[in-house]
Amino acid sequence: MCRSIKTLRPPVTPEVEDEDIRAAALQYVRKVSGFRAPAAHNKEAFDQAVEEVAEATRKLLDALVVRGAAASHSHAS
Repeated sequence: MCRSIKTLRPPVTPEVEDEDIRAAALQYVRKVSGFRAPAAHNKEAFDQAVEEVAEATRKLLDALVVRGAAASHSHAS
């Protein structure tokens, strides 16, 4: 299933799960690499990139301050 990257910050998406973050990271890496699924010789690099983008996304969401949003947002870490 192909998913588009969606906005994950509150209040647009009040409940962000690890699954949402990973799906966005996967879509980003697919778009940038031009591969829906990597060949065996690229799988390790592809998977590592997905994990690093997901981690950067978690850090970004944790650091964002959104005016008018609840004081804290929730996502699985």
